[in-house]
Amino acid sequence: MSQIRLYLDEDALQDALLRALQNSGVDVMTVDDADRLSFSDEDQLTWAAQQMRVIYSFNMGDFHRLHSIFLAEAKSHSGIILAPQQRYSIREQLRGLLKLIAEKSAEDMINQLIFLSAYVRAS
Repeated sequence: MSQIRLYLDEDALQDALLRALQNSGVDVMTVDDADRLSFSDEDQLTWAAQQMRVIYSFNMGDFHRLHSIFLAEAKSHSGIILAPQQRYSIREQLRGLLKLIAEKSAEDMINQLIFLSAYVRAS
């Protein structure tokens, strides 16, 4: 079982969270690292799947819709983690993401949409 590798989209790109994840040993990449700023959400999700990375975003509406479309069209993605913007502190996001990574493998995340709230509450 492989460990989850994260891909932070533009909405979730926070320097403090990125550093905290990196300091915790998480394999994390940003849209900036991938030189993919301003690409569409669908392009981001497709690219993340090609790279076997789970996308983390605050863009709940668009990624929830894309998840449904991908499943309906029998397309696969590597997983989506969603959180509402400005609801959780960096510390809460970090705790929730680390808990999720500890509990689920990359294989478990395939075609899954997870709300971070389940892991923030459980932290």
